[in-house]
Amino acid sequence: MLFGLDGVEIGLIIVFLCLFGGILSGFPVAFAIGGAGIISFGIIAALDSAGILIHQAIDTSSGMYADLISQGIKSDTISVFRYPDLPRIAEPIFPSGWETAMDRNLSFIVNRMNERVLAGQSIETLLAVLMFVLMGITLERSKIANELLTTMARVFGPLPGGLAVSVVVVGAFLAASTGIVGATVVTMGLLSLPTMLRHGYSPQLATGVIAASGTLGQIIPPSIVIVLLGTLAGDLYSAAQETRAQVAGCSDALTYLGEPAVVSVGTLFQAALLPGIMLAVLYGLYAFGYALLNPSKAPAVEFGDTNSEVIGKNHGLTWFLGVPALLVVGLIGLSNVGLVGSQDVTVDSFSDAGKTASLRTKVSEECAASMLDLHGQSAWDAAVAEQTEIDAAGGVKEARALSDEERTAAFIAKVKDAAPVGSGLAIGFLLLALVLTTARGVSPTSDTRPLLIGGAGILLGLAVDAFLIAPTTTPGMTVLFIAIPLGLTFYGCHYAASLLGKNELLRVVFPPLVLIIAVLGSILGGITNPTPAAALGAGGAIMLAAYRRLQDEERSGAIIIWATFAIIVMILVGVNFDLRVSKSVVEVENWIAFAVAKFTYLFAMFGILYGCWVLFRGKVLTPIVRETAKVTSMVFTILIGSQLLNLVVISFGGEHYIQGFLKSFDNEFTVFLIVMLVLFVLGFVLDFLEIIYIVIPIVGPVIYGGTFDPKWVTIMIAVNLQTSFLTPPFGFALFYLRGVAPKEVTTGHIYRGVIPFVLIQVVGLGILWFFPSIVTILPALIPN
Repeated sequence: MLFGLDGVEIGLIIVFLCLFGGILSGFPVAFAIGGAGIISFGIIAALDSAGILIHQAIDTSSGMYADLISQGIKSDTISVFRYPDLPRIAEPIFPSGWETAMDRNLSFIVNRMNERVLAGQSIETLLAVLMFVLMGITLERSKIANELLTTMARVFGPLPGGLAVSVVVVGAFLAASTGIVGATVVTMGLLSLPTMLRHGYSPQLATGVIAASGTLGQIIPPSIVIVLLGTLAGDLYSAAQETRAQVAGCSDALTYLGEPAVVSVGTLFQAALLPGIMLAVLYGLYAFGYALLNPSKAPAVEFGDTNSEVIGKNHGLTWFLGVPALLVVGLIGLSNVGLVGSQDVTVDSFSDAGKTASLRTKVSEECAASMLDLHGQSAWDAAVAEQTEIDAAGGVKEARALSDEERTAAFIAKVKDAAPVGSGLAIGFLLLALVLTTARGVSPTSDTRPLLIGGAGILLGLAVDAFLIAPTTTPGMTVLFIAIPLGLTFYGCHYAASLLGKNELLRVVFPPLVLIIAVLGSILGGITNPTPAAALGAGGAIMLAAYRRLQDEERSGAIIIWATFAIIVMILVGVNFDLRVSKSVVEVENWIAFAVAKFTYLFAMFGILYGCWVLFRGKVLTPIVRETAKVTSMVFTILIGSQLLNLVVISFGGEHYIQGFLKSFDNEFTVFLIVMLVLFVLGFVLDFLEIIYIVIPIVGPVIYGGTFDPKWVTIMIAVNLQTSFLTPPFGFALFYLRGVAPKEVTTGHIYRGVIPFVLIQVVGLGILWFFPSIVTILPALIPN
């Protein structure tokens, strides 16, 4: 043994030194990682061939090992860390020779590249990275951050620490828009830091709040960190739980857990939303509290009057809080009494499959004991009772084709039970009503007659739906019935939009806010997966940036606006009409709907292409595409290089060695705490990409193979990486900010400024540790 260390330990040290040497060499990190893997493998192979690296493996032929197996201990849980007295045998770290290991690595890397990069199941999710990067860079170049900072400074500036609070708000907004930490920190540093210093803010507070707010892109959806972690977490959790089930004596994870062992990126977005908002609120509270204790270092600042009307307190409370709350509560109340609800009368051609027990109880004794220990006696007894009832009824009934009489009876029953007002139409009219009430609130002195006409149109539309539109009414006839109410409503909303456009806050915040809601809403609501939502966000960001560009050039943006409406109409038509024109019989209204959808689709594509032309002509599109290609190329190159490095670690048993060390601890919390501390330290010197693709695959089978919720584990890792991004002296966010900070701001100012926010991050991690429901509540409430 060299230096008294095991050969595998020497191999891990060599890989570690080669990796950090490659990173510090000045070569691009994406290539340094792959090069470190090749060089480290060459060094380890040479030492192994010289007989220097010897691995002290457990002697599986010994009597002590056989005794452990006879006691029912699984071979996967036996390691030198848990049983150090077991007999050992000396063997090379490459038992079959380094040539065989290299052949295996080469074939594996080709298969893994095909699986992860070229044609695997995760490639669709990884495409979301490209779209989100394009969306973020486009919004960054469209001056949204500048306008947001100016507007928020006017809103929060008069408060103590108002500028710092506005930076937190804008930082959270940009995090939800871009998801790119470096871009957010640099943008905020360039725009807000000089302003804050000029108005007497402490350099420590100014730099700290900018660096911390910029790292919110790590956690607030659509975070690229969450996307990349999610692609790994799903595979790691599924494989780890299958292994856990087999160790427990069960056939598969579904039997053992009672639910599928899956976790998706969309679910992780849902899980990350509340923790991200929580951290932003903690940042804002600290900035406000700091200003109250140190008013000279965070003074209130007046940025002058806006062009918006002065709104009285009572007026604002009425129209911004009272009336909207009344409308929402009213809709919920009507839904509870059955006046508003689903009008879907579709009858399936087959009967529903019979209900199964909550747990599979017809399992082996070993599996039953493990399931009893996992779920508890009450859950097991309930499942046994359910299975007994099912067996007494003749077993689970399989789905069968319904007869014509049964389908007719089911159809009549659904028509009878349908609510008078459809939920879709009611929600649509509610959103339009909120537009009218908001317009009334922001402009107290304007003429209210158009708003009243719009409100009358909403009431008329609901009445028409209740008395004239039946669940069996075709979509085409429904459109004809509500044409006049919609016309009145749109007349009022058109006037309301003109009033809202005069309000500076709404004019700046509303367009990107709608885009963010459209992207995140479709993901968080379970409507679609992240890739189509990211594509929607990228297209919307191009159109928004083009519209801003046309405004700067004092040209009409009518084409962009009409293209936006075309997208809305296309979606509404696709949801409400049957566009399958290839059927043998197609109704006239569906042909008309197909034509409308086709026209709006073509016009929407024309609007996007026109937006690209506007940006290209303005010399904005070229740097956007170049920067997007640079970032995404780096991501995928790091992915390939890290796979190569992982294979080197696996080839000489390093992965199994590390996992054996972690599994030697009986306390699951202890194992997770060790992993979190290691990730925190590695975050000083490694980017999140390297950590995700190098470290997580090694420790993932352990931390995802226990009883912890995989969503909670993933979000804790993301927040931990965010913390390490802030921690001196190596936090990446600090280097980003140092690169754009004025000369009078020293590195010491930045380091001292971020320390309170690092402590806030630690507090946030503690809150999530003791209250994991903050992570799990949204995925539990929102269907997927």
